Parts: sequence; C-alpha cells; structure tokens
Amino acid sequence: MSAGVEWQVEDGPVDYPAAVAAMERRVAAIRAGTAPELVWLLEHPPLYTAGTSARAADLLAPMRFPVYKTGRGGQFTYHGPGQRIAYVMLDLKRRGPDIRCYVNALEEWIIRTLGRFNIRGERRRGRVGIWVDRGGGREDKIAAIGVRVSRWVTLHGLALNVDPELEHFRGIVPCGIADANLGVTSLLALGIPVTMPEVDAALRATFGEVFEADASPLACRATEPAASAV
Repeated sequence: MSAGVEWQVEDGPVDYPAAVAAMERRVAAIRAGTAPELVWLLEHPPLYTAGTSARAADLLAPMRFPVYKTGRGGQFTYHGPGQRIAYVMLDLKRRGPDIRCYVNALEEWIIRTLGRFNIRGERRRGRVGIWVDRGGGREDKIAAIGVRVSRWVTLHGLALNVDPELEHFRGIVPCGIADANLGVTSLLALGIPVTMPEVDAALRATFGEVFEADASPLACRATEPAASAV
C-alpha cells in the first residue's frame, strides 16, 4: 500500500492495554503493506508505566494508579488526562533504519511544537525528553519520549504535558531522575492555557517539517541524540 501518514484523534481516554494491542496490530499491518503509517493522538486514564529499565524502588505509590509493564525503553512515567500522547507508527526501513536518529526527530518535533506557543524546549545531555529552563538552576521536563521498534516499524512515541495534574507524578521517580532541581511542568503551569485541539493542530503542522510526507530519510539535527527511553 502506498499512502501518506494517517492521523487518528481519540475523543475520550483510551485504556492502556487496549492501546498497546491496537498499536501492535497496526504495526503488523504496516509491515505487511496493508495499512499506512499512523500518528495516533490520545489520552489515557491515570496510570503509571514501567519501561524496560524501570527500577522497583522508583515506584513510590504502587497502589495509587494501575501500573503497566511496557516494551518501550526507559523507566517509570505517568500518563493521564491533560497529557497529549502521540503514538507514532512509522516504517524506518523506508525512512532510514537509525533509532537514535528517529528519537532525535521526535525531540525536534516536540521542540518545534512548543515553539508554536513561544516556549523554548531543549535537549539535555544524558536526560531523555524535552526540558524547560525555569531559571535559578531549575529545569522541568515538559515532554517524555519512549519508543520501541519492531522489525524497523516504530511503536509508542511521546507524551506532552498540556494540563495534567502534575501532583500525580509524585507517585513515581519520573524517568529515574530524583534531583531536587529537576521537576515536571506543563503548558498550563508555564502560563499557556491552550486547548488540546490547539496542541493537536501544532503537532500536525510541525510533523511535516520534521518527518517528510514522502518518507524521505530522517535528518538528525542534534549533537547528542537521546537513547530510546522516557
């Protein structure tokens, strides 16, 4: 099948196991050539996910929300209402079989999306995701990245904090980072009260700037692309 990237947007929260099962079915279809690549925008009910490098000690409140082990890279993270999840299913055989370059492209996508709202998102050496400098030595994470690649087709993707309940992150050590000067933030906490449709429009507009619609090779833009984790 020859087609552009399909976009799907969910109106209500999607159960995490159901989302993972749907991703796996779609990835199999992309590999088989029976479905186009997909960007799936959604929210989850409150939950924690444990990546392949998660440490049990980093789950501080195991009874607070459901906890799911997942095949993506990284450690513990939180998902919930007010957080825009973008599950990205692309064929890297066509776009360039380079996982670090792909993660770099996801970072660039978030940075450009935040720029639409006059927020400077930044990469940090040794820390996955996108960060915002709050001044005085404090930095907050505004977006997490976690990917899995199955025979060169991608699963999972990114989580951008639009207006989630930030207190819910206290049930974990987010991504294994316990530094008192490093926290989490959101567009709302930064004084940007945008709607989810506005965020979706920005994501869609900037996607084409980073991931060419004709599936041409990805271009790595960062000097230190992060590993495939959260």
